[in-house]
Amino acid sequence: MGVSWLDQDPDRIHMQLALQEARAAEEDGEVPVGAVIVHPQLGVIGRARNAKESLRDPTAHAEILAIGQAASAVEGWRLEGTTLYCTLEPCPMCAGAILQARIERVVFGASDSRWGAVETKLKIFEPGLFNHDVTWTGGVFGEESGEMLRSFFKGRRNPPNEK
Repeated sequence: MGVSWLDQDPDRIHMQLALQEARAAEEDGEVPVGAVIVHPQLGVIGRARNAKESLRDPTAHAEILAIGQAASAVEGWRLEGTTLYCTLEPCPMCAGAILQARIERVVFGASDSRWGAVETKLKIFEPGLFNHDVTWTGGVFGEESGEMLRSFFKGRRNPPNEK
């Protein structure tokens, strides 16, 4: 069986890593969101999942934690030339951190009708709005990412009966 060109697409490969992080977050009882940051020469330099509950920290979003790891990896706050992959459209806090870190590109899975700050509620990455432009692509593994979130919240609203 051959390898299809889709399996070699860097966006799909790296989004699979973000989905692994999201699944691990769900296993930890966290909202299933994962993020990965890729440097063009160094490869994956940040990889994280939501940890708001376990860290008791409202800023412990997957993107924020991955940005911190990536900054440590390059020993500086400028993450120029990097791409951030996340399973959910970034919120305003995360989009602001992406701008501050000078991340070049964002690829996300599911859109976020409640908090999305890229295309849904706000358009923080609108070209020319800030002194740094971020390009973005949405919908990469969007259905899988969205289904994971829907299933998680459905389970929270309708927990299985204990016997």
